[in-house]
Amino acid sequence: MSSDRDPASEEEIRALVARLSRPRPGGGRVIEHAAIMAEGANSAAILDWITAGDWVPEEAAGDAADRGGSGMHGMRRDAPASRARAPRRYVSPPGEGD
Repeated sequence: MSSDRDPASEEEIRALVARLSRPRPGGGRVIEHAAIMAEGANSAAILDWITAGDWVPEEAAGDAADRGGSGMHGMRRDAPASRARAPRRYVSPPGEGD
């Protein structure tokens, strides 16, 4: 892999994404945002490559409105989203990288 100062080539990014991602049951692949961030200086290049390759952010598994109950954190479901969060995962289109 390139040093922290050199940007990764497309071939290196493709290999990284193949190594860090896993197949999805419905086709395509999924990669965790945390795995991308763990790549350090190359994380921005990986995110750019993923976006250019038609990968999409995966919806959060059950948003706040779907959570029931009023326990200790019940008020959070009614609170407005005060900050944008990075998606937890990115998903490739079916057939991409299978």
